[in-house]
Amino acid sequence: MPESLHDLRVSNDDLVHADHMPVALTAGTLVFGDGATQVFTPDGHTTYTDRGRHSQGDWWVLGDGKFVSFWPPDYQATYVLSWVVEGGAITGLTFTETERGTRFEGRYL
Repeated sequence: MPESLHDLRVSNDDLVHADHMPVALTAGTLVFGDGATQVFTPDGHTTYTDRGRHSQGDWWVLGDGKFVSFWPPDYQATYVLSWVVEGGAITGLTFTETERGTRFEGRYL
């Protein structure tokens, strides 16, 4: 579990509250099931890396467990963010796209 998350007491599949979202997203590199990685920075930028190819975008908190991800030039999606907790430790985040219901799970490195 990333050090910045040690004081949080959450359960698996709990929504990430808006006030915890910046810490949740920036706590560390997230690795997805297909091997892609994503890094979110406190200044609202994000880098997604898939097979050595980097894409850069922006993110911001929408509230109510939701955040927005924008990828230039014109792709924008809203996600519901939930905790992944195993054995009492936060191990990652689940991203569920609000429009299509697509679900991704990222694990902290």
